[in-house]
Amino acid sequence: QVQLVESGGGLVQSGGSLRLFCAASGRTFSTYAMGWFRQAPGKEREFVAAIRWTAGNTKYAESVKGRFTISRDIPKSTVYLQMNSLKPDDTAVYYCAASPLGGLLPALGTLYDYWGQGTQVTVSS
Repeated sequence: QVQLVESGGGLVQSGGSLRLFCAASGRTFSTYAMGWFRQAPGKEREFVAAIRWTAGNTKYAESVKGRFTISRDIPKSTVYLQMNSLKPDDTAVYYCAASPLGGLLPALGTLYDYWGQGTQVTVSS
């Protein structure tokens, strides 16, 4: 049974930093892409970043480029999202997800098979 468990969310002031964690278990993710998505109140879910599990290639949404960094630790089976220079617009529930289309680094949520429960990030102005 695949499980993705996010942690690391919280309340931070504008300009601050947070690091999100996604502990992945239940299968081998070697051919997978791991992604981070977010959903703010009243808005649609949006893509944030993705990483190819084995090769480490990355993709970012324009809104977070230069501020967020996605990475993974294969032995620990954990994906990270380092978020710097946070803005109030970054406030959302952040979700970790896994897609079998590792080579595509998909930005579409519908191409992800597994999802975590989400962790809240709140950035105060």
